[in-house]
Amino acid sequence: MINPLKNKSVLVTGGTGSFGHKFVSKALELGAKRIIVFSRDELKQYEMRKQFSKFPQLRFFIGDVRDKERLYRAFNGVDIVIHAAAMKHVEACEYNPFEAIKTNIHGAQNVIEAAIDCNVEKVIALSTDKACSPVNLYGATKLASDKLFVAANSYVGDKTTSFSVVRYGNVVGSRGSVVPYFNNIKHTGVLPITDERMTRFWITLEQGVQFVLDSLTRMHGGEVFVPKIPSMKVVDLAKAIAPECKIDIIGIRPGEKLHETMITPDDARHTVEFDDYYVIEPEFNWWGKEQLVNGSKLPEGFEYNSTMNKQWLTIEDLRSLVINNEFDGANN
Repeated sequence: MINPLKNKSVLVTGGTGSFGHKFVSKALELGAKRIIVFSRDELKQYEMRKQFSKFPQLRFFIGDVRDKERLYRAFNGVDIVIHAAAMKHVEACEYNPFEAIKTNIHGAQNVIEAAIDCNVEKVIALSTDKACSPVNLYGATKLASDKLFVAANSYVGDKTTSFSVVRYGNVVGSRGSVVPYFNNIKHTGVLPITDERMTRFWITLEQGVQFVLDSLTRMHGGEVFVPKIPSMKVVDLAKAIAPECKIDIIGIRPGEKLHETMITPDDARHTVEFDDYYVIEPEFNWWGKEQLVNGSKLPEGFEYNSTMNKQWLTIEDLRSLVINNEFDGANN
């Protein structure tokens, strides 16, 4: 696979989060010329700067994606942008809907406009399975963001900027997710589960970062890339983390699904399948069908859903993941 970051200037919005930490480490390995961490939390930047103090090619920009002028300054001379900044906690977005819209939708538009005007080569936006058939505000804002990034390719004009989206499921151990939560409360002897039937897609940080890098080399602009990843039952995760604990079924929370979907039957009509990933093609007349020559069309009615998945993690698999993955508490 071609190295997409060699001698490139790369910027990561929300770069002090879980994804940002792992991506920066990988970008340093791949020989990026300059790596800019763009985020609004000065304490997280201070801590991350200490962690990566030996790397002079690393830069830290305080800023918010809501501030278009700051994005213009930060994007100056940048070749690749990875947009990871978002409000992403379901309950926080439900309680603060205007703030979620400002960050996840208006912020996405600001990133797009700044990238086009600053002649950024490639932009990949990180999405979520919750953006597919959303039932909560977080998912709705990310669906809107996905649509903006896909449509942005129509606004480029004579510029060369390309925009694509990467959509995947829950990341093992990111802060605010269920793994560190269960670890923090297992001493009580009780783990709360909203519904014992609940399933989720599951991916590690390492896999997520690698999929973004792979998508950078594959993208033409306008695609939504979806990896083939395993599903797990949340109740099995609880048993893997603390088999000695009692399970307390507390009921589904507002905005929560029983199962997650990453490709709906309607999306499947214009989705191409490859060995280990799917590509949802944009429905625009500028999209050339010859751009995805080695993929195959999906059957009528296909749906990529966490409860109908062909790949599943057992309790033993989950226990191994929990043990072998680091949970540094960072969040985008």
